[in-house]
Amino acid sequence: MQAKDLISEIIPSLKTSDTGQTALNWMEIFRISHLPIVNNLDFLGLISDADIYDMNQPEEPIGNHKLTLFKPYVTAGQHIFEVIGLVYRLKLTVVPVLDEKGHYMGVITVNDLVMHIARFSSMEQPGGIIVLEMLERDYSLSRIAQIVESNNIKILSMFVTSPPESTRLEVTLKLNSGDLTSVIRTFERYGYEVRKWVSEDDSLDRFYAERLDMLIKYMNI
Repeated sequence: MQAKDLISEIIPSLKTSDTGQTALNWMEIFRISHLPIVNNLDFLGLISDADIYDMNQPEEPIGNHKLTLFKPYVTAGQHIFEVIGLVYRLKLTVVPVLDEKGHYMGVITVNDLVMHIARFSSMEQPGGIIVLEMLERDYSLSRIAQIVESNNIKILSMFVTSPPESTRLEVTLKLNSGDLTSVIRTFERYGYEVRKWVSEDDSLDRFYAERLDMLIKYMNI
């Protein structure tokens, strides 16, 4: 999935003639902390709510103030993982997208990004989830896949997380079956630690909500 496929259709851009109060109003409506300033198709930079509060004169046009804007962006063809990386590194609530000529196309919001991640990860598909915990040296994607498929089950998606400075990994598997008994027993037989498993629909809803909440907190939103 590319950045151009994630662009929001509702987030407006600012002009230098817009006031700081207008920007704050839009930020409150869309629950974001950044907005792009655009001159025709030229991306001038992102302004944050903190920048506006520092002006002390929110009723004046933004262009009346000497601002030091930062210009983070992704290009239209960059992958969703690169967008996530930029959000995490810079603590952004929107990510500007530029075309191959450097022209402004729009922004990706973190909320939309989270929803696309959910779809990208097959979270809406029926099935179950297994969470494994293991040492880094014991991680083998081919081995994990072999164990799952030996039980006539397919992996729909997976992701791996690790706490900072830890030698342990947490591997989350989304499977195409809600009957997880056999695959859990196989994992345990091969010495894998099954930390958590979810198969009931109501439990899945809670699990997804918890994971999405963790992702948002991970992005420091």
